Amino acid sequence: MRTTAEDVVRGLDLRGRRIIVTGGGSGLGAETARVLASAGAEVTIGVRTPVPGARAIPLDLADLESVRAFAKAWDGPLDALIANAGVMAIPTRQRSAAGWEMHLAVNHLGHFALARALRPALRASGAGRLVVLSSGAHRDHPLDREDPHFARRPYDRWAAYGQSKTADVLLAVAAARRWAGDGILANAANPGWVMTGLQRHVDDETMRAMGAMDADGNVVPQPYSRTLAEGAAGPVTLAVSATTTGAYYEDAAPSENVAPHAVDPETAAWLWDHASEALRAS
Repeated sequence: MRTTAEDVVRGLDLRGRRIIVTGGGSGLGAETARVLASAGAEVTIGVRTPVPGARAIPLDLADLESVRAFAKAWDGPLDALIANAGVMAIPTRQRSAAGWEMHLAVNHLGHFALARALRPALRASGAGRLVVLSSGAHRDHPLDREDPHFARRPYDRWAAYGQSKTADVLLAVAAARRWAGDGILANAANPGWVMTGLQRHVDDETMRAMGAMDADGNVVPQPYSRTLAEGAAGPVTLAVSATTTGAYYEDAAPSENVAPHAVDPETAAWLWDHASEALRAS
């Protein structure tokens, strides 16, 4: 778990590789983009706010028109799409313009739409890779096929986040099956607990209850905590050197520590169809 992204690329020459990192303007995405670029890759980041000096295309994953515009702006082959951007623990139920609960809208539907639109570019590379970031939070929260958007059940921010991370593993599972003939590898990565802007909705009381903050408001490192460099190791591995497909990674290696509901092919197929219907309706 202490392997860093720089350990992964050490000795690799990634010149000529073209890689997209969503949410690459800060946190884990920025570290992932930085390390890939340091090894010679041409890295483009998708961000809502421009980042000076970066190769960036505007992208708001909650807005399907923005996703379509991003894909339209891309030209040529694509070696890897790293679906890194996300939201976590939004306090109140919010919906996107497509009517999706916001965790599912950003963490899953936006990336699903982007991957679908960029499939020809991934195919054109000859060995395209789709890397979807998940979380250990998926293990306690299966996708609720009867009410995925909390229209009837009480909204719970952790359940909403957890099922969106289940959905992210399911995306990798479905894409691996559907796109194998294109030579595209699709995998999910759990980067571990890394302190970034993703935790902006997590209040101090919750942090203290987790043991991650002391009474004075100082962050307390935990044995399971990872640095940005360590968290980025998994996504970087999947983007540049993994030969698996449909797998779930932890600690930059394939892991069986994944809930059965997150790799269920029937649920993966159902979610693919559910998301496809949202794209057709938008």
